[in-house]
Amino acid sequence: MKWADFSKLIKTRLTSLVVFSASISFLIGSRANGYVVWIDWVKLIIGGFLVTSAANAFNEIIEKDLDKLMKRTMERPIPSGKMTTGQALVLGLGMGMAGTYLLGSLNLLTGMLSVFSILLYAFAYTPLKRKSPIAVFVGAIPGALPPLIGYVASQPHSHNQEYGHIDKIALILFSIQFIWQFVHFWAIAWVLDDDYKLAGFRLLPSGKRDLTSAVITFIFAVVLVPVSLLPTFYGYGGYWVGGVSLICSLIFLYQSFMLLRTRQISEARKLMFGSFFYLPVVQIMFLVDFIVK
Repeated sequence: MKWADFSKLIKTRLTSLVVFSASISFLIGSRANGYVVWIDWVKLIIGGFLVTSAANAFNEIIEKDLDKLMKRTMERPIPSGKMTTGQALVLGLGMGMAGTYLLGSLNLLTGMLSVFSILLYAFAYTPLKRKSPIAVFVGAIPGALPPLIGYVASQPHSHNQEYGHIDKIALILFSIQFIWQFVHFWAIAWVLDDDYKLAGFRLLPSGKRDLTSAVITFIFAVVLVPVSLLPTFYGYGGYWVGGVSLICSLIFLYQSFMLLRTRQISEARKLMFGSFFYLPVVQIMFLVDFIVK
């Protein structure tokens, strides 16, 4: 088995973005709760990478026959025959157990959230993709859990407790990524709709590229504007994070409006790439503003 095949199985770029989001939230939580325990940060990064990789492996095992039908996925290791289902299953189980152990060693809630994330992504979101656009709502939950998990993982030493807990900052971090997920998902679904239809996936709000899907995407971009300002509104972030978040959200909103106005794939692609930049910029700014406040 080559590294390139393993990398495709675990979706390395997507997994890295997930871990990045969790690690930023860990640092925010550490700053809020006292100090950074760097060994715990390393455990979070390794454990988070393993858990996310496991979820992606299970996803590809379940969708192996469907991946053969789509141009963008037919070269993945299982449908292309470069890896057997059994090999992928062993890797997925091994990574899932090792990752859950590491995250659970931080505190009980972190471990439980990681297991919940795997189950929801692989065994709820994945099969729902062919049944209903509600799959995007289900998928947005595990998609928004990384910052919540990262924040909760920072708690045991500063709070002298082994269970972990969820507070307002954690919920704000979750909310921003949760709402962002919808615009992000639907922009990708708009671009890849023809390919998705080959596998019977129904991810756009109405099931197709039309005015209804564009309007709903735009509405969620509107909602993201006030949600992105919650850190400043509740006093966890200053005017810098508020200003940057507002600018990024308005740019994101404009891109959504252009998709609504034209309903062209080219505009959906711009929105998709905009979503890649939006989240890390806002999260890094929140961290920087939180540290220097």
